Amino acid sequence: MTASPLHDLESRIEALVALPAGTPAPSDAMALIDTLLTALERGELRSATRGDDGVWRAVPWVKRGILAGFRFGALADLSPAGGVFSFVDKATYPPQQFGVERNVRVVPGGSTIRRGAYIAAGVVCMPPMFVNVGAYVGAGTMIDSHALIGSCAQIGARCHISAAAQVGGVLEPVNASPVIIEDDVMMGGNTGVYEGTVVRQKAVIGAGVVLTRGTPVYDLVRETVYRASAEAPLEIPEGAVVVPGARNVSGGWAASQGLALQTPVIVKYRDEKTDLATALEGWLR
Repeated sequence: MTASPLHDLESRIEALVALPAGTPAPSDAMALIDTLLTALERGELRSATRGDDGVWRAVPWVKRGILAGFRFGALADLSPAGGVFSFVDKATYPPQQFGVERNVRVVPGGSTIRRGAYIAAGVVCMPPMFVNVGAYVGAGTMIDSHALIGSCAQIGARCHISAAAQVGGVLEPVNASPVIIEDDVMMGGNTGVYEGTVVRQKAVIGAGVVLTRGTPVYDLVRETVYRASAEAPLEIPEGAVVVPGARNVSGGWAASQGLALQTPVIVKYRDEKTDLATALEGWLR
């Protein structure tokens, strides 16, 4: 029986990245990195996975392999033939090319999906948008204009990443988990989710909400506050509807000026009315 090309990929990647700085690229380095990136694009590997306990964890050796692509890749002219724009980047990470057989809509207008990102069938990409290396985008998701999916970010199925939404990425440190957007999440326009935040399935992130590791989220329904800890990221509960809010600054001069700080607030949990308001129109697909 022929061995799978992935059966010893981890050990070979680890051996590659363990080479001392300044070491020339081994003869098989580009083929090894190509195997890794191809597996990521096919969904055979992921840069973060969800365990049976529901916790998302980074896959460090995969992220190290991606970083090796930058380390050993040479700069190349990636400008399109006859184009008016000039692009120079690592030869290991050119934009992906899509054929009709992949059943992914990449609408004309300046979008880029970088090598090593997985884009499932049924995804719609509205221009201009960008998906970085190591990211995963599930089936039926829409990525709207001016949206960014950062390196290694994990986006579930049937999500709507609205115009100008930003999903942060992370390659280093390799143990750091990227942003996770689970299935059926709606991210409104001009939202930002960063620093390993986990948005559980069916949550709605209202327009203008920004979530970071240091952001407290006030749940008016359950009367609790969600925060990240030293051991765990900020998590938005399943089905939560999060909107921009504010909290007063107490004490001293700030209070005398009536100042308030922006803070996200959970005002309800998803119901049939919410589902109707956030439904993706099937005829657009």
